[in-house]
Amino acid sequence: MGEANLERPFAAELTVERARDQYLAENGFTVAAYQDPYVELNLWGVHVKLPNTAARKKAVKWHDLHHVATGFGTDPEGEAVISAWEARHGVGPLGLYVGALVLGGWLLGLVLYTGRVRWAWRSSSSTPGLFHERLGSYEQVLQLSVAELREYLELPREGLEDRQRARHADAPALAAEESEPR
Repeated sequence: MGEANLERPFAAELTVERARDQYLAENGFTVAAYQDPYVELNLWGVHVKLPNTAARKKAVKWHDLHHVATGFGTDPEGEAVISAWEARHGVGPLGLYVGALVLGGWLLGLVLYTGRVRWAWRSSSSTPGLFHERLGSYEQVLQLSVAELREYLELPREGLEDRQRARHADAPALAAEESEPR
């Protein structure tokens, strides 16, 4: 797959599937984990195990494609920012449990990362996000280019994030990180 370039969002020319696979690899996630009965989150060093309900199993696949499209990272700030962005697009289809997770991330982010979360909210359009499944099935969306996905979501061709994509605390080391002296 080549080395990850965290300096910018995923290239517009990639297929959504290829970009998703790169995103999963750089974060130590897998497609198979979408079906796990539980998900373990690391919240500032505290590991929390939550049920991976049917609604979350469906939503997390789309959530990851939102990361691909926007370029937002998976660190706490990145998750707060994407939660605000997703909330603006509408979380109704997610149901109470998953909707509460997104809204909770947004509200916590509003307290901890006020400026960035407000920026993400303002940068989001009112176009329904991928949770609404108006673009097609998940498998159909994977075949689009990242540019086509961004166009649907009314994002700039190069993505929305203007910073290096930060990763969560449990993400695996990347090749460049492994070769750096400690």
